[in-house]
Amino acid sequence: MVNEKGPFVFAIDTGASGLGRSDASLTKTLALPITNDGLSSDGVATASVEMTRFDSLEIGGLRRDNLEVITRDYSSRLSAEAAISGIIGRDFFADGVLIIDYPAKTLSFSRSMDLPADDARVVAYERPFRIPVSIGTVVTEGNMDTGANVEFVMPQSLFDKVEAGPVQAAENATLTNSSLETQTAKVPGPFRFGGAEVSDVNVRISDRFPELLVGARVLQYHRILIDQRSKRIAICRPG
Repeated sequence: MVNEKGPFVFAIDTGASGLGRSDASLTKTLALPITNDGLSSDGVATASVEMTRFDSLEIGGLRRDNLEVITRDYSSRLSAEAAISGIIGRDFFADGVLIIDYPAKTLSFSRSMDLPADDARVVAYERPFRIPVSIGTVVTEGNMDTGANVEFVMPQSLFDKVEAGPVQAAENATLTNSSLETQTAKVPGPFRFGGAEVSDVNVRISDRFPELLVGARVLQYHRILIDQRSKRIAICRPG
């Protein structure tokens, strides 16, 4: 619910900083005011963007008031079935544990839950949400991004260190502010992060992408718990 109207369809994007985003269609529908210019970064390029304000944003009884958010066209590149009215960013859930249960297709939030540091499925992070990832014998850091419709995106410099199959041409990767030429290859791995382990994964490769990205197509088989208070994340296999 936005300004107590709706409901509208929003995406939950752990790769989005701040509290949220408003699609241009929602800004027009609700006649929201356009305020001062802001900046948006997709990790490769930064662009100036317009801002607007929600009096309130509510999902499942969790409500935030007086939010300044970026507004831009997010949905025109999507199919009608995938179109969204906005995005809920990671800071919306900053004071508790966000539970994204992909297999059950549920989202929940708790302020009473804690993630134990001594659980093998729990990892710590410094920058949201960069978590330890091992690829075979190579240890690195990956950005866990539920808003990325890929399995993994890998910088060329990291790809050169891991065992992989032949490289093939791939379509360009479209980011918020930029487009990247990419290639694709199958990496046997295994990839390990938290309690997750996946092998023989198709990855995108780009010499312009700055870091390993762990996307929604590999996260979708797991239950993800994020506690921004303690800077811990649990990645659990189904069951």
